[in-house]
Amino acid sequence: MRQELIHVLYTYNNSFAPDNEPLGTIKGHEIDITLNIDRTYPPVLRRPAYPGSPRPREAFEKHIQELIQLGVLRGKVGDFQELNTYTVPDRYPIPRIQETLAQLSKAKFITSMDASKGFHQKVLTPKAKRLLIIITHCGIYEYLRMPFDIKNAPSNYQRMMNKIFPTQLSEGWLIIYIDDIIMCYDSWSLHLERLARVLHKAAE
Repeated sequence: MRQELIHVLYTYNNSFAPDNEPLGTIKGHEIDITLNIDRTYPPVLRRPAYPGSPRPREAFEKHIQELIQLGVLRGKVGDFQELNTYTVPDRYPIPRIQETLAQLSKAKFITSMDASKGFHQKVLTPKAKRLLIIITHCGIYEYLRMPFDIKNAPSNYQRMMNKIFPTQLSEGWLIIYIDDIIMCYDSWSLHLERLARVLHKAAE
């Protein structure tokens, strides 16, 4: 059984994100930010830099450099609380935990996977990039990929994942909770077949 599983994972090894390499992007699913037209959002670059006490500055600067290396950020992780108050909410539903647990309770085999820095794999539209600028003690930066703390990030990601895996979801053996993928099986042979299908789709 172990060798069969290793064979499937090796066959679709390009579905997995290598460490310390530029992060891949999800094709055809750019994210935009829709602002409330009844309110004027103040210019980002007129604001003071986000305050930073000496103790966490070193860790903050290291994180900034990691995001730049991954292609998530570029010179030009932020606090978007004010932007979120201007953003039109996305009401796309997130699965209920209770329903997910009920579905899992019937399975004999379960596989769980997490999208590596899933939100950061979503490319921003030019308009969204202009809004997602952060001013720090070590420079001005803009996001090129979706950050974790903007208002509609979870709903947007859930919608995208449901569009990528519609057949698998309709068959009832795949559960998607934002960037977590869970597969349920009644037999080991189904486990291998369905895992291969998901990994193949993820690599596209």
